[in-house]
Amino acid sequence: MQTAISVQNLTKIYSSGEAAVLAIDGVNLNVNSGEVVLLMGPSGSGKTTLLSIMGCILRPTSGSVRICNREVTGLSEKELPKVRLDHIGFVFQAFNLFPTLTAGENVELALDLKGISSKESRRLATGLIEQVGLKDKYNVFPSNLSGGQKQRVAIARALAGNPDIILADEPTAALDSHSGLSVMKMLHNLAHKGGRAVVIVSHDNRTLEFADRIVNIEDGKILKEHIPSIARMRKGTLPKRTEIANTIVG
Repeated sequence: MQTAISVQNLTKIYSSGEAAVLAIDGVNLNVNSGEVVLLMGPSGSGKTTLLSIMGCILRPTSGSVRICNREVTGLSEKELPKVRLDHIGFVFQAFNLFPTLTAGENVELALDLKGISSKESRRLATGLIEQVGLKDKYNVFPSNLSGGQKQRVAIARALAGNPDIILADEPTAALDSHSGLSVMKMLHNLAHKGGRAVVIVSHDNRTLEFADRIVNIEDGKILKEHIPSIARMRKGTLPKRTEIANTIVG
């Protein structure tokens, strides 16, 4: 499997002197293309800071960050936006859609920023909106969309330009159970069928069944990293549930 994100000996310190806060403390983590990695931990554990560093939004205090085999820690502020545009799509808890733009226009804007022509942006945005199941919502403003529909638009926007990596910060927190399940299935498919590296920060236990790997973080450190049973079952390294049931009954 190809490594899409690699962070090594990563630290992040906010402020300095007596007020200094060690948000990330010597973290080592690789994320591969085609897998869903779930970052979990209590509030203030450092998981969102880690996600932001992976997304080239925050700079680490020390350590290495490689995105698609490119070292990015030494890049200038002018160079980092291109890394984000070329390789990374973001999905946020609050959706972050422009209220004065329609669903389709929100996606078109992301494509425009990548230097794609207006005509081609419209064509690609139409395809992305259809891909997330909102074909009839292209010209609808966010205020007239449900929470689940807004998050689908946000995913379509994250897919603009076909990024290698999708980073999602609490993507189900503002959604009901049905919408949350739908969004997680979509993110899971982006990894398993689309070959993207998907990293999700979440407190939501409903997301556990979709993870290929769960990374537990506390006080800026990785406490535990494991593959959940359902992921091992998908890979065939555990007996299928039907086989287990037959063994018990038989």
